[in-house]
Amino acid sequence: MPHDRHAVGHSDADVLLHAVTDALLGAAGLPDIGVLFPNTEEVNRGRDSADMLRLAYDRVVAAGYRLANLDAVVHAQRPKLSPHKAAIVDRVAAILGVEPSQVNVKAKTGEGVGPVGLEELIEARCVVLLEQIKT
Repeated sequence: MPHDRHAVGHSDADVLLHAVTDALLGAAGLPDIGVLFPNTEEVNRGRDSADMLRLAYDRVVAAGYRLANLDAVVHAQRPKLSPHKAAIVDRVAAILGVEPSQVNVKAKTGEGVGPVGLEELIEARCVVLLEQIKT
């Protein structure tokens, strides 16, 4: 979505996809995003976070799990995310190859307070439920 600011990071800095990636890896007991895609490796500079999420989820599946559901909260003063939640849910579900009904995204502001409210950062938190794949 168009905006006059952008996130800064070694990869493409997609805050939500990074939170989802780490939540999936953590729930499966796997190394975090920084171990799998270190910012010390040039190949990760500007890397598409969707690519990192797909690769991480492949590891989760290889470890014997699949996503039951995920719930994420994005904290951003601007841009307003609520009008875009359905599109965000659809994109995350498509990246993971799951149904949109398995993905929930909420948007919160900082109410003008703290680093989020002062537009110094965007933050995302995510919790996932994995189920063991029966073989």
